[in-house]
Amino acid sequence: MFKQIIILVFLAALFGGIATSLLGWAATTEPFTPRKFLTSVVKSFIGAAVIAAAFDYSGTTNMISLLLAFLSGAGVDAGVKRVTDAITNSSNAAVTPPPTLRPK
Repeated sequence: MFKQIIILVFLAALFGGIATSLLGWAATTEPFTPRKFLTSVVKSFIGAAVIAAAFDYSGTTNMISLLLAFLSGAGVDAGVKRVTDAITNSSNAAVTPPPTLRPK
């Protein structure tokens, strides 16, 4: 029974990440890009595996665990996106100073 709950925790975290990805796409005017969606699914899958392992290690799961896993999965997708965007855009930021520091 306990292993079945861990699978439910994994699925809840995975669906949390996928829901965040879909909501992010819905908030933009860009056309749907399967490549971007697939990267979010992969990040959510990895995050869900880590979250499920943590719940398995803790030894305690209940219905609140499913809600926490869903929210954690959503946070993993959004957080990883922000970190990767910051890293990839850091090289561009060094070239262009912020608007307040630009000479007039």
